[in-house]
Amino acid sequence: MKLLAGNSNRPLAEAIAAYLRANLTNATVQRFNDMEVWVEIHENVRGEDVFVVQSSSYPANDNLMELLVCLDALKRASAKRVTAVIPYFGYARQDRKPGPRTPISAKLVANLITVAGAARVLTMDLHAGQIQGFFDIPVDNLYAAPLFAPDIQNNLGTDELVIVSPDVGGVGRARALAKRLDVPLAIVDKRRERAGVSEVVNVIGEVEGRRCVLFDDIIDSGGTLVNAADALLEAGASAVHAYVTHGVLSAGAVARVAASSLEQLVVTDSIRATEGVRVTEKIRLLSIAQLMGEAISRISSESSVSSLFD
Repeated sequence: MKLLAGNSNRPLAEAIAAYLRANLTNATVQRFNDMEVWVEIHENVRGEDVFVVQSSSYPANDNLMELLVCLDALKRASAKRVTAVIPYFGYARQDRKPGPRTPISAKLVANLITVAGAARVLTMDLHAGQIQGFFDIPVDNLYAAPLFAPDIQNNLGTDELVIVSPDVGGVGRARALAKRLDVPLAIVDKRRERAGVSEVVNVIGEVEGRRCVLFDDIIDSGGTLVNAADALLEAGASAVHAYVTHGVLSAGAVARVAASSLEQLVVTDSIRATEGVRVTEKIRLLSIAQLMGEAISRISSESSVSSLFD
């Protein structure tokens, strides 16, 4: 087994390698002067089982192109099998046609990854489960709930705790976490007038006098979570925390979270944290290196990945 890291999240790739007690493959992933991606692998990978660790986070197009070129380089170097390890799968929010003459970009990206040479994909908390069906190769979709559940128990406890989905689309995800913790579930009903802008409409469930944990897969601008936290407090919640898998945190989101009524936001390191995220006291990082490393080990040894969540 060999691990190859792109530039999107080198610290996570190094942490995964440390868990696996392996070295990252010696390779150069850089740019020409006109920003074309150039990859050169400096060691033999013929007949090897290779895992490429690369999130398609900001800058999304650059990091996606890096992944594609790395996959092509490994395919042409005669690697036996290449697995694309994509902790954060960008373009996942474009999984359907919300209106006429719009693309299904998640399907396009799935095609690109497959054609570039990936034999398998390992990712985490896809925005929509049906994206697995966009690929014609096996996809292992890991879940953050088994990682978040013990952290919530250790830091918050479960007395008077409610897991809250910030929108109707995330109910299944929130229900799975609530079931693990054996606590009630609530839902924030919202209407989105346009991309990046949300309006809270109603809180469904009993939250008065309880501590609420908002659970979602992506925080981008932060508007949804901030508005949901305000709505929960107005409905009588005693405190609101948030656990989110992928911290995109764009367009002033860090400042918005810092100024919000949230007690704390916990995100994983599926996306490399900016300096602003690292120094903000209200945001805490939780590493997925052990979970991803264990999944990689099991894929390489052809053992069960689903048993990770039993």
